[in-house]
Amino acid sequence: MKASPPTVDVAIIGGGPAGLMAAEMLSDQGLDVHIYDAMPSLGRKFLMAGKSGLNLTHNEDFQEFMGRFGAAQERLESSLTAFGPKDIQGWAHDLGIKTFVGTTGRIFPKDFKAAPLLRAWLRRLRQKGVIIHVRHKWSGWADDALRFSTPDGETTVTARATILGLGGGSWPKLGSDGSWVVALQGKGIDLAPLRPANCGFDVDWSEHIKNKFAGEPLKGVQLNFRGHKARGDVVVSMDGLESGPIYNLSAPLRDAIEADGKAVMYIDLSPEKTTDQLSKALEQPRGKKSMATHLKNKTKISGVKAALLHEVLDKEVFTNPLLLAASIKALPMTVVRPRPLSEAISSAGGVKLDELDDTFMLNALPGVFCAGEMLDWEAPTGGYLLSACFATGRVAGQGVIALLKS
Repeated sequence: MKASPPTVDVAIIGGGPAGLMAAEMLSDQGLDVHIYDAMPSLGRKFLMAGKSGLNLTHNEDFQEFMGRFGAAQERLESSLTAFGPKDIQGWAHDLGIKTFVGTTGRIFPKDFKAAPLLRAWLRRLRQKGVIIHVRHKWSGWADDALRFSTPDGETTVTARATILGLGGGSWPKLGSDGSWVVALQGKGIDLAPLRPANCGFDVDWSEHIKNKFAGEPLKGVQLNFRGHKARGDVVVSMDGLESGPIYNLSAPLRDAIEADGKAVMYIDLSPEKTTDQLSKALEQPRGKKSMATHLKNKTKISGVKAALLHEVLDKEVFTNPLLLAASIKALPMTVVRPRPLSEAISSAGGVKLDELDDTFMLNALPGVFCAGEMLDWEAPTGGYLLSACFATGRVAGQGVIALLKS
C-alpha cells in the first residue's frame, strides 16, 4: 500500500519577506509550521535588496505612502494600516536591529545591511519551532497534496493550510522565477501577466553613445513623462537608461510602450536653471570658442549631457540660443522597450486581487493563501515593495490562524 504523504498544519511555500512574516504570525499559535524554499537558503532576494543598503520602508504622510501602490491601494490599505512603517521599525527593533530615517524619508537599518536582520529573524523563527526545508521546489499539486522536487526526488506533503509567497518573476536566479503561474492557471486562477517593474528601458543609441558614454551618469537631471516626474542621477547604459529616476517612471513608461509601441519622455538636463537663464547665458558671444566649450562655460553642460544634445537635436538648434535652452530643459528621449523581466528589480502582474478574500485566501481554493509580490500590485522603490510584502504576509498568516482555529 502506498504511504500517505506527511501532514503539516501550515505549509509556507517561499522563504522571502512575505512567507517569513506569515511564519512570524503563526509561530506563536502552537501550530506545526513548515517553510519550503527552492533555493539552498532563504531570503536571497531580500539579501540582494540589501546590497545597496536595505530600504525597509518609507517615512511619509500615510495617504502619500498609499498613493505609491496605484490601482491596488484600496485592497492593500487595511494591510498597510495594520502594519505600516512605524510597525516595521518596531518589529526590526525587536530583532535587535536599530533603524534610522534618511534625508529622503527612506528607512534603513543603521548598518544598512540585510544579513544581520535576516539572521536574527530566522533564528527567532527556529526558536519558535518553525521548520525550514530548503531545495524544495514547489511544482503544484498531486491530488490534494503539495508536490515538491528535491535533490532526493519528488516528495509530497499534505497541509491543512497553505501560504504561497513565491515572489514575482524578477531575479529568477534568486528563486522567484514565476514558475508558479502554470500551477495556479491549472487550477483556474485568473492571473495578470508578469511584467517588468522598476526597470531600465532601451533607447536606440548611436554607436558613438554606446562606445564612448555607456556607464556614464547624467547627474542631477529631472525626468518628465505625462505629469510624472523623477529627479536624480540616471545612468546611460549600452542599451538605454537605468537607475532610480527611470525606475520611478517605469510603470507609466511601460504601459505607454505597450499601448503605442514607444514612449517619449523629457529630460531636464539643468533643473536648477530656468529656460530664460540658460537662453541669456547662451546668447553671450562665443567668439572663436567651440560650441562644446561655450556650452560648458555658460551652462555647465558637457560630457554625456552634451553628447545627448547632439544625439537628439538637429544642428540648426545649436545656432538658436532660445531653442537650445528649451531643449536643455526638455530634451525628448524615446524609449522603445523595458529591459527584460529577469533584470527588473520587481514585477507587476500576478494573482488578481479579486481572486482573493480579505485575508488573501483564494476564493477558488479554500485554505490556500497568497502574499507578497506574486499578487497583482506594483510600487516604486523606496521601501514600498518590502512594506507590502511584510503586510500581506502578516494578513495571510492571520487568515490561516482564523481558518484553523474556527
